[in-house]
Amino acid sequence: MLMKKGRKSTGGKYKKARKKKFHEKAGIATTPKLGEQKNKTKRKQGGSKKTITLSTDIANITNNKTSKKVKITNVIETPSNTFLARQNILTKGTIIKTDIGKAKITNRPSQEGHVQGILIKE
Repeated sequence: MLMKKGRKSTGGKYKKARKKKFHEKAGIATTPKLGEQKNKTKRKQGGSKKTITLSTDIANITNNKTSKKVKITNVIETPSNTFLARQNILTKGTIIKTDIGKAKITNRPSQEGHVQGILIKE
């Protein structure tokens, strides 16, 4: 017998016990893009604050044990989704072109407010 989602074997619907509470609801997903530096501060649960990146063109790149603040020139590839690279969206794992070479983003810019990465040896 083919089962339908959200239905009993008899065909009746399952009823929800309750709605989602406000703190259980998901927030609006932010997608940081390549561009002029723009950040936004959001209030988190408990009154603490979180800085999210809306757009940026600066990254903190680590090479061996030294870090450098460099300019991002282009988004080369996003392994998780090819369409994100076309739209110049910065996510974790994205390979970017910088002034000092190719780098891989190691943090989540939409969650942390800045971009960090490691230099890729070519």
